[in-house]
Amino acid sequence: MKISAIINKLKPGGFILIDDVPCRVEKVQTSSTGKHGHAKVRVDAIGILDGRRRSMVKPSGETVGVPIVNKHIAQILAIVGENAQLMDMESYEVFELPIPEALKDQLEAGKEIAYFELVGIKTLKQIK
Repeated sequence: MKISAIINKLKPGGFILIDDVPCRVEKVQTSSTGKHGHAKVRVDAIGILDGRRRSMVKPSGETVGVPIVNKHIAQILAIVGENAQLMDMESYEVFELPIPEALKDQLEAGKEIAYFELVGIKTLKQIK
C-alpha cells in the first residue's frame, strides 16, 4: 500500500517509492528557481529490499509515492536451509522468509526478530 506526498516535504530517514521500489531517503537537495521555471528537488535514496542507490529529480510541487512501512515482531520457529520459519507475535501467522547475509550467523530458534512489511513484501530486519 502507498500514499502520496509532495516531494519537497520529504526528509532524510523517510521513505519514497522510486520506480515502484520502496527506498529510504538519504539526502534531499533543492535547487533555486530559474527565470522561467520551478525549483527542482533531487532525492537520493537506498532501496530497502535490495540496497541499491537510486535518485529522482522532480519539480518541487510534484507528488510522489510513499510506501506504508509496517514493522512487526515475530518468533523464529526453525531455520530451514536458507529460510527462517517465523510466527507473527500478534496474528500468530506462520510463514517463511529468506535469511539476509548479515543475519545468517545470529538467528536461532526461539529468538524474536523484527520484520518489515511494505508494498506487500516481507523482509527480515533485526534481532530483538
